[in-house]
Amino acid sequence: MEYFILFISAIFVNNVVFSQFLGICPFLGVSKKLDTSLGMGAAVTFVLTVATLVTFVIQKWVLDPFDIGYMQSVAFILVIASLVQMLEFIIKKISPALFQALGVYLPLITTNCVILGVAILVIQKDFTLLQSLVYAISTAIGYAMALAIFSVIREQLDKTGVPKSMAGVPIALVTAGILSLSFMGFAGIV
Repeated sequence: MEYFILFISAIFVNNVVFSQFLGICPFLGVSKKLDTSLGMGAAVTFVLTVATLVTFVIQKWVLDPFDIGYMQSVAFILVIASLVQMLEFIIKKISPALFQALGVYLPLITTNCVILGVAILVIQKDFTLLQSLVYAISTAIGYAMALAIFSVIREQLDKTGVPKSMAGVPIALVTAGILSLSFMGFAGIV
């Protein structure tokens, strides 16, 4: 039951975009089309899960035993950057169309604060390895869901008559704010 609560909480109640405001730059940049959003969500899910696993092991087996916790940010950033390079290589080989669609946004995963934020949060919350993996996967699902919802809304907004002064980023930010308010309604569930 504990893992189920952690899972639901990370997706809906503590959604990384709508309640913690992490990953806003890729959220706004990639969310113009649904297919690109889904690709980015899948890429973030893979990187976030593997990065959380690797950074957890590095923290518990290297940084803590040698009492060099002050190197956490540097070590975690190096791990994340390496994983993104590996993912870029894999996507380029397996799906050139997805690689082309993601374009400049794939390197954004390297600087996506969701990845680093979750890696640090699981250490701060003193999660076990299994709890860390559940939290990482559910956070990634919540991030992908937020991207998908927002991209569908943005596609519909492009088809409507938005006033010229609100077109583009202004209406996207207003929409993100309304979505954030709607996710606050999940606060009493868990």
